[in-house]
Amino acid sequence: MSTPRIEIDLGKIAHNARTLKRLYGAKGVDVIGVTKVVCGDPGIARALVDSGIDILADSRTANLQRMREAGVDAQFLLLRTPPLSQAEAVVRLADISLNSELAVVEKLSELASVAHTTHQVVLMVELGDLREGLLPRDLGRVVQRVIELDGIELAGIGTNLACFGGVTPDAENMGRLSSIADEIEERFDLTLTFVSGGNSANYSWFTSTQDVGRINNLRLGESIFLGRETLRREPIPGLFTDAFTLVAEVIEAKTKPSLPHGDICQDAFGNVPEFQDRGQINRVLLGIGLQDVAVSGLTPGLDIDILGASSDHIILDARRSGLEVGDEVTFDLNYAALLAAMTSPYVQKNCG
Repeated sequence: MSTPRIEIDLGKIAHNARTLKRLYGAKGVDVIGVTKVVCGDPGIARALVDSGIDILADSRTANLQRMREAGVDAQFLLLRTPPLSQAEAVVRLADISLNSELAVVEKLSELASVAHTTHQVVLMVELGDLREGLLPRDLGRVVQRVIELDGIELAGIGTNLACFGGVTPDAENMGRLSSIADEIEERFDLTLTFVSGGNSANYSWFTSTQDVGRINNLRLGESIFLGRETLRREPIPGLFTDAFTLVAEVIEAKTKPSLPHGDICQDAFGNVPEFQDRGQINRVLLGIGLQDVAVSGLTPGLDIDILGASSDHIILDARRSGLEVGDEVTFDLNYAALLAAMTSPYVQKNCG
């Protein structure tokens, strides 16, 4: 088979999705499947839907369009707060969007009204991570305006943690979001469909709490696809962590020195490399590089060492593996490596 490629085990992904939906559902928390790390791959999206997940979220309108055109039967949520320049596409492709700017919601209202449709919005609340979100003191003013807009339905509120600032979801910030939901409903005499507490980082909070409060929704990507929570990247019991395998091919295998010779300046990416003297080594080149994958996020399946990478090559100390030209080498991937490899047009994706 062609290389480089990612082997994707849909059965393991479906198992993880079903297990997490059952786990969170036991305390009344529903799951949205986040497809951004797999670029809205329709086969993977269908596996999530077949596992009982009926809302799929992505940060790119192109990925939403890809899934819609493939006939994936789900509701679609735009995960990244919309740019004004894409408002028309958001109304056309997303049933729901996360929002933190009133000007954008007003534009969505204008376009939804023209299209004779209703677009649902979830207002994001800033609770410490300092990525997207309205400050809690501003939320009431924005809610008042949003519920006045034609073509817009206020579907809920949400927050995002542990993505930019690394702030841990805990009893305090989840309790604060619950209190805000209660305040909004009482003040404006409405019912919020979504009180979305976060993402895969919420696993530890969820499993340690007896009372989830008003939190009834989480947006899960990494824990479904890689079987891990995202605060410490620890495996979640009962989940597969190997649903994705990267396969690369040996394109050169020679005994060479471990140290370059000559004056050392910057490499192709502006770094000044440092090398360990290992003597003569079994030096192997793979036909994949930094243009395709975050090499630091790879874990080889063999007893070999990754020495470094350039745009198009990964360089290995093959040790006693016996690798020869044409052999295939497999790797597990972390989230950063999976995101890059799934995004690269040069990496073939095989679902099975």
